[in-house]
Amino acid sequence: MNPVPANVRLIDHPLVQHKLTLMRKKEASTNSFRRLLNELAMLMTYEVTRDVPMQAVTIETPLETTTARVIDGKKLVFVSILRAGTGILDGMLSVVPGARVGHIGLYRDPATLVAVEYYFKMPQDMHERDVIVVDPMLATGNSAIAAVDRIKELSPRSVKFVCLLTCPEGIAAMTAAHPDVPIFTAAIDRQLNDHGYILPGLGDAGDRIFGTK
Repeated sequence: MNPVPANVRLIDHPLVQHKLTLMRKKEASTNSFRRLLNELAMLMTYEVTRDVPMQAVTIETPLETTTARVIDGKKLVFVSILRAGTGILDGMLSVVPGARVGHIGLYRDPATLVAVEYYFKMPQDMHERDVIVVDPMLATGNSAIAAVDRIKELSPRSVKFVCLLTCPEGIAAMTAAHPDVPIFTAAIDRQLNDHGYILPGLGDAGDRIFGTK
């Protein structure tokens, strides 16, 4: 197995790998795929948010007053790349319900594989926020790069990218465009095919989440 690039965080926890394997199976139903993705996103959130800033607050336990630490969820922004990013977003919000949410609509031109933007909506005061961009696949990297390009125009405090699957081509493209953005993934698959799909992969994530073709 090739070494993991320095900017990639491979989340290889047994529960993450187990659920990803079940999602890969072609016989997995839409309902099963969606449920597994939600669970997987929740598990990955623990690793992705490991270094989130904390602050001390004073609270009352049933026995006494004490100081304890909390995160400021409102400083976090989960940015979903439509449409497939929605599947990861739901799971992450169940763990960090106070996070703000941004959306960027991109579709991949079937002829050129270039990402075309059709929607962009972010919270205010992005310069005060830490952004986590989510999309199930980092394949050609075109959509991820375009999304991060736009987000960086708003000067957030930090940007991370989270996906279920990636491949050497996607990592190389993303790293060349945004070397400062760490990539969190559950697997680095073998390669892209001629149509820009990851092999062995799990097919078209959006179609499998929403039951479309």
